[in-house]
Amino acid sequence: MRKRSEHFGLLAVRVVESPVEARSIARRLPQPLGLVPTMGALHAGHLSLVERAVRENASVVASIFVNPLQFGQGEDFARYPRDFERDAAALRACGVDLLYAPSAEMMYPPGFVTAIDPGPVARGYEGSSRPGHFAGVATVVAKLLNTLEPARLYLGQKDAQQVAVLQTVVRDLDLPVEVVVVPTLRDEDGLALSSRNVYLSAEERAAAPSLHRALAAVASALAAGESDVANATLGAALLIRAPLQLEYLAVVEPRTFAPLQKAVPGALVIGAARAGTTRLIDNECVPARVEAAR
Repeated sequence: MRKRSEHFGLLAVRVVESPVEARSIARRLPQPLGLVPTMGALHAGHLSLVERAVRENASVVASIFVNPLQFGQGEDFARYPRDFERDAAALRACGVDLLYAPSAEMMYPPGFVTAIDPGPVARGYEGSSRPGHFAGVATVVAKLLNTLEPARLYLGQKDAQQVAVLQTVVRDLDLPVEVVVVPTLRDEDGLALSSRNVYLSAEERAAAPSLHRALAAVASALAAGESDVANATLGAALLIRAPLQLEYLAVVEPRTFAPLQKAVPGALVIGAARAGTTRLIDNECVPARVEAAR
């Protein structure tokens, strides 16, 4: 595909709000087209998705849309960080060809009533903690795919259940797009990059990496030969530092998010913790060398 130097800092990214205009432009761009959907407040993790898309496609479109459907009552929709000019500049520097930034009124016009129910994969863990969240995610991403018609959709591994939900939607609805999952980018102390990290106090930020350490400890135990999930997770909660409060820690099958009692190759250790008003989520894959339980 194209070289990054052909785009870096040289071309102005075109910004459109209308789905009709966005589709028209996307169809005229050199193909294949990669899509990176975001809610803005971009950090290095988002940009790693963009950079991967730039390497693997002739053209790249990014979207910025803070989706009200995926925020529940009492969540942070109103205060979710927004800095459109900064985000647009970062996307331009990475070589994005088109920025689709619809308003809520454009995305969900009067009379809009349709929603996608992703089924069982969306009902546990984050789905239980945030009712309706994944229906909102599935609906908006389906609309983005329908509007922009990309060959590839780029998602971050940090939001592992979201990945599983969208893989299910793509498969079940026969959507002609390849889902590309990009590894989680972390700070030096192991904390997964997230737009919501800006909410953390100094004390919460210092404790936040303990969630990943707990997940990594479980993954290591399973990789070392402990096949019983209950034994592997025993004591993991003690690794969570105050003031973090653990909400859940589990081992799941990564495609269905069904809970596992015995370790299998590629199992996923997932967890969530609350730091004040902020929720942290993370995951760690169990190395494939773990033998399937007999």
